[in-house]
Amino acid sequence: MKKILVIEDDERVSDIIKAYLEREGYNVYLTAKGLDGIEIARKNDLNLIILDLMLPDISGEEVCKIIRQNSDVHIFMLTAKSSLTERIEGLNIGADEYLVKPFSPRELTARVNALFRRLGKDKEQSDSIYDDGNLEINYEKRIVKVKGKEISLTPNEFNILYFLAANKGNVLSREQIIDKIFGFDFMGYDRTIDVHIKNVRKKIEEDTKNPKYIITVTKAGYKFGGEN
Repeated sequence: MKKILVIEDDERVSDIIKAYLEREGYNVYLTAKGLDGIEIARKNDLNLIILDLMLPDISGEEVCKIIRQNSDVHIFMLTAKSSLTERIEGLNIGADEYLVKPFSPRELTARVNALFRRLGKDKEQSDSIYDDGNLEINYEKRIVKVKGKEISLTPNEFNILYFLAANKGNVLSREQIIDKIFGFDFMGYDRTIDVHIKNVRKKIEEDTKNPKYIITVTKAGYKFGGEN
């Protein structure tokens, strides 16, 4: 049974989310405080965290940062902050998806179901697909190493890098990447991929201005250019 933690201080909202997700067969934990959520995440092998940004003790952004120090669990952010700048900041600190309040619990449930369908399909992929002595991508273990040192990627960052590497040399449009990573019903903004790729480059490229691995193809998309 998939384990989902909901960190939301509005009891009415959290109860509705819990009811919808439990109806789909998920095991749902609830807490109204960020610090309690961090502790629950530490003690349990969670599959997803649904995180509100406005919490009574610490901000959701701070919760996300702390959890990301030790975990690559998927994180959905619930927020009333809908500006592009605020969404980019959320992605930069480790969020995987955004859902802007007010939202439909059916939409949230559909997003969660879509996430786990994608994860199920991804398990069919092969083991280590890339290792050039500098960059290693191991899908089975979901590990990325640069010069032998393991680096931390969010789930979406890893999936984007893996998808590009698995299609080495082929140009992939933003739409193709979005369909693969987020699903065809993705409701985010079209520059989400750019933000994630910028973050990945910072972690794997020696020179982000002249990247070796993730190359921008003007007006077309991105391709993986590393040599194996």
